Amino acid sequence: MTENEIAKIVVDSCYQIHTRLGPGLLESVYETLLEYELKKRGLAVQRQVGIPIVYDEVRFDEGFRADLIVENKVILELKSVEQTAPVHCKQVLTYLKLSELKLGLLINFGSPLIKDGITRLVNRLDE
Repeated sequence: MTENEIAKIVVDSCYQIHTRLGPGLLESVYETLLEYELKKRGLAVQRQVGIPIVYDEVRFDEGFRADLIVENKVILELKSVEQTAPVHCKQVLTYLKLSELKLGLLINFGSPLIKDGITRLVNRLDE
């Protein structure tokens, strides 16, 4: 399954959750529900995955935590805020570079319309 095929399933799952529950819940609730929805659709999902930093050829495991990684190919960073900030996109791009994955989705469940709350970020992805 390609990154883009995974992303389509993720977006549809986000739409289903957001349509049923709307904005305003805690990020952790959306994370739990999205993990459940994606697994229900047959995808492998890892939650709160550590992303280490390598500096001067030394690996530091105290780096970052990705909210969800789907099929070891797509990073999902979830928010539940009125509006995302540019730093949130930079966060996902950093995760992509450190993990060497190619596609990340910044998903803001706080958006009134979920389609307006999804930002696609790429790291050398072949379209």
